[in-house]
Amino acid sequence: MRAPPQMTVQTLRCVSKGREGCMVATHPVRVDNENTSNPSSLPIMIFERLKQFRQAAYNLLGPASDATFELLDAVLLTRTASSFVELSLSPVFRRKWPSIYEALEDGRPSRQKLMELYIDYMVYGERPLLGGDHTGWPRVEAVTLKDRTIIHQPTSIPGNKPISIGHSYSTIAWIPEESGSWALPLRHERITSFETPISKAAWQLRQVTRQLPVRPIFVWDSEYGCAPFGLQTADIQADLLLKLRGNLCLGNAPPPYSGKGRPRIHGDKFKLKDPSTWSESILTIEISDDFLGHVRLRRWSNLHFRRSPEHAMELLLIERIEPDDKQRKSKPMWLVWIGEQMPPLLPEQSSQNQLLFRLINCSIFLLSQYL
Repeated sequence: MRAPPQMTVQTLRCVSKGREGCMVATHPVRVDNENTSNPSSLPIMIFERLKQFRQAAYNLLGPASDATFELLDAVLLTRTASSFVELSLSPVFRRKWPSIYEALEDGRPSRQKLMELYIDYMVYGERPLLGGDHTGWPRVEAVTLKDRTIIHQPTSIPGNKPISIGHSYSTIAWIPEESGSWALPLRHERITSFETPISKAAWQLRQVTRQLPVRPIFVWDSEYGCAPFGLQTADIQADLLLKLRGNLCLGNAPPPYSGKGRPRIHGDKFKLKDPSTWSESILTIEISDDFLGHVRLRRWSNLHFRRSPEHAMELLLIERIEPDDKQRKSKPMWLVWIGEQMPPLLPEQSSQNQLLFRLINCSIFLLSQYL
């Protein structure tokens, strides 16, 4: 498979006269390094590339495309809006306020073709890094809203269940930067009452992976670190890095068949919260982080979820090295790698170390938020 061409990533925020007026956008644009020998032509190339992207996106919006297009620009420019109608006051929305409702009622954008367009404009090195999760949108007062379900909603009141009523949405996004807080959503869709977050995420993962020219790496939160998600994504050409809950019990590889009775499916138990059940790690390294200080990483091989013993995975433990007299200890973070061979952790062993250490840095950032 041919490797993607080397590109230069440029982020451009511009205001220009577009199809029917003012257009505003912020978008990563890729530029072929071989055609940028003249530095003065680079801004023009980026600007033209941005216009091509916006025109292609406009053509996929379907009915009410003009109102939908300006509504999207209004959302990008409006930091806060106390009501939906306030978006019609944006300077880039040149229609009257009923048009924003028309855009939502009549608009039928092609989600599949828009995703393919986004992937065409993605810029990545050896392998793309993507992330997925789902979030709830409480709609307690909207009693006439169809297909409301029970969703997760954090609460600060002790004793109250962390639930609400509303809609839940599943998102898969491309993570383009080694550091930063933004990502490009490739699919963002509602989880219906006939679906679960895991089944929806597996379906979205399949749709995205089919359009990518190389095998991607996906990172997921602890809700997806379970056997059902691993089983539903086993035939997808992607590698998964999943966060685990700290109370799980995994299984080691079974011992060789003794010749008597039924062959064992599981080996010894590996309880994440019980160090006495841990086998010896195959690798232990320590790294320094500007925010967390000294961090130790340990790795185990050939473990599996108890409900999917046929799918082996690699286990990672990330923990902070802290003084013994510290009263409040940080919680460790457990991760599993499911897919093809995991890139080596040692930098001198493989050219893929930059990608893997980017994953580790991403996990360390999650650890800092988790603490």
